[in-house]
Amino acid sequence: MILNVVVGEDTFPIEIPDYILQEGREMFEKMDHDMDKGWQIGRVWVEEPDVKQRCQVAADKLLTALHTENKAVATMMAGYIVKRMPGVTHAYVAIDGEVLETEFDSRV
Repeated sequence: MILNVVVGEDTFPIEIPDYILQEGREMFEKMDHDMDKGWQIGRVWVEEPDVKQRCQVAADKLLTALHTENKAVATMMAGYIVKRMPGVTHAYVAIDGEVLETEFDSRV
């Protein structure tokens, strides 16, 4: 599976092996558990983040991983997004620090 991460004018196709989607389940559940307590998303505190907001947090972490060339974290965050938003193919990551402006699409 591939998640196309669009950052400004650039697109980064992140290949997510099937084993990441299976073996990452525990980490994904831990991320959800942590966010269940509320989460600071950009400048806004969100008491009960919904699925999109949780994926926006993961996309922000993915962006950081791309900048630091941490392929493992980028792949895990992409895995989280596709597990939580089945069918998603594109993440348009906000680069201005406004995490809540990150959008997702399921283009074919």
